[in-house]
Amino acid sequence: MMPLPAHVALIVVDLQPDFMPGGALACADGDALVAPIAALLAERRYRTVVATQDWHPVNHASFASHYAGQQPFAQIQLHGHPQTLWPDHCVQGSPGAALHPGVDWNAADLVLRKGTRPRVDSYSAFRENHGPEGSRPATGLAGWLRERGISEVHVCGLARDYCVLWTAQDAASAGFAVGFHWDLTRPVSADNDDATRQALATAGIALL
Repeated sequence: MMPLPAHVALIVVDLQPDFMPGGALACADGDALVAPIAALLAERRYRTVVATQDWHPVNHASFASHYAGQQPFAQIQLHGHPQTLWPDHCVQGSPGAALHPGVDWNAADLVLRKGTRPRVDSYSAFRENHGPEGSRPATGLAGWLRERGISEVHVCGLARDYCVLWTAQDAASAGFAVGFHWDLTRPVSADNDDATRQALATAGIALL
């Protein structure tokens, strides 16, 4: 297949074992993405590829185990904003936090680790979630892409209704044209698919 124009980049979000069956925070059928994403990267259609990697310290504020009496998937307020509590997942250096070994990551020009601050969650590749200072700090990815002449990004990976969605929305907010590889994503919960589609439509994000 013909390469895409040089101004188009691919962002592969959190393709890690902890988000796949048998992992700490599994998306149903998440492992089904490994082969097609590996094939997509092997085609070298995208001249710029970014991979994100959830990379949490053991005491991360999003872990339900951090709060007495709380269970995974409960909702709390963190820094004045809603926060879902998750099972401990993608702990730095653990096998579940590795980029999936079924993909040749030599195609990636940048591996962006996120969620590294103990008190701040980070779904998006572009901005962390709200922190104690009340803002959503930038990761620097938007500038990195712009310096390479990128004006359009396509996203895929895990999970459709959280990290991939937030990455797509923040890319659009930052002024990039955005395409969403729906078939190359899987959700934490399929119950969120209608809301995800509506959020993408609202942000003017195209389904690929």
